[in-house]
Amino acid sequence: MKIERPEERPYGLTLHVVEQGRKANRRGQKHCHTAEIDKDIVFEADALDTYNYEGWKPIHYDLLVVSAAVEYADRRCGRRIGKWSRNLRITVPVSELEIWRRKDVADRLHGALRHLTGDAWEISFVKWEGAPIVGARQRSLGFGTDRQFIIAYSDGLDSRCVAKLSGGIGAAVCVRVTKNKQALKKGDEPFDQIPFKVHVPSSRESSVRSRGFKFAAITAIAAHLTGLERIVVPESGQGALGPVLLPLHNVYADYRNHPTYFRKMERFIKAVLGHAVRYEQPRLWATKGETVEAYRRSTNEQVDELFETRSCWQQRWNAKTGGRLRQCGLCAACLLRRMSMHAAGITEPADTYVIADLTVPEFSMALPKGQVRLSSTMVEYGSVGARHLQQLADMAALPDERLRRHAFEIAQATGEPEAQTLGRLRTLLVAHAKEWRAFMAAQGEESFLRSWTEGGRNGRSE
Repeated sequence: MKIERPEERPYGLTLHVVEQGRKANRRGQKHCHTAEIDKDIVFEADALDTYNYEGWKPIHYDLLVVSAAVEYADRRCGRRIGKWSRNLRITVPVSELEIWRRKDVADRLHGALRHLTGDAWEISFVKWEGAPIVGARQRSLGFGTDRQFIIAYSDGLDSRCVAKLSGGIGAAVCVRVTKNKQALKKGDEPFDQIPFKVHVPSSRESSVRSRGFKFAAITAIAAHLTGLERIVVPESGQGALGPVLLPLHNVYADYRNHPTYFRKMERFIKAVLGHAVRYEQPRLWATKGETVEAYRRSTNEQVDELFETRSCWQQRWNAKTGGRLRQCGLCAACLLRRMSMHAAGITEPADTYVIADLTVPEFSMALPKGQVRLSSTMVEYGSVGARHLQQLADMAALPDERLRRHAFEIAQATGEPEAQTLGRLRTLLVAHAKEWRAFMAAQGEESFLRSWTEGGRNGRSE
């Protein structure tokens, strides 16, 4: 008898999502986990009400449960060092069992998730046995007929700028992509938060690539309920294409805002909801700086609203100083934001960032006086982010042969000729390189960022 070595065993997770108070059928299965709805996966009543418009169907709730199950499994199973892919097997209770068991639905669901996360997914379905969660609370509200598109809306620069550039907030159905209810700003609409929260007892995976599935699925539900087909993805070129052009070492490329992923999601949504959607990327070939500059021109220099936006990746406790929440100023998202504002000729308030002065020769000299709680990984985030922006700028000088594979992949997804796509990709990289060089020049020759882009960490002495 062959003895199976530990390294030969399929690595991953078996998860049963169950209705409240029910037990999972674990017959013949070992080492499996259970996630109970209303305990481990909790649907927020108030948030769910904002999705409860005329036309709500059980299939919409099913899709939310599937999204939550995918997130739970993704976070519950950590990746092994040097090995990205996992085998994730999930059983989910659904109301529309016949739809979910169709081969076209299963194939497109698994294909979209595999492309997004780099994992092998096997999702099976059982019949939902309890009373409908949503049906008894149906509000049957309707939207007006003046809306033109759905947009995943956050407090970020891109979503604020692109909503304006795509026709204005009044033309958009803004879907909040946050778990926490926030005070609505002028022009905001429901859907005002993600309607569920996932509580993982020991979250072992930090990349959480499945977020891209959750956001795409929720905006598709909003599109179906409002009878719209257009879903505007606000991400600019560096954020959409950069993570695929320059994936980190031994890390699967991040496709969450890439055109190839959205084409797969469109096919899945058509199969499961019977509704055609199109994820549009109007700023795919523009830098973030060009997007901000276009917003500045369209508003006649009225840019104060942009100062309310937040780009920082750091946790809220991690970017507090003087009792006030700020942005860290150093992570990749903050550096891209600062570079983009600089390119657009916009000066932000002096107290926007915790790490405000990037001109000093040592990182320690940039730390603010007084109490500030920075994570132990802050320098790592900053140095990796700076090098990523530098390496993306360096790609502008690559020969066509080095870019052609990416151009081919994008062209297949967008339907544009490969030669035209290659030209657009080159133009984007050149524009990014110009903005990055100008931003770095503004920091001066002694900036600690320069040592980071050359491979250093905390200063020139290292």
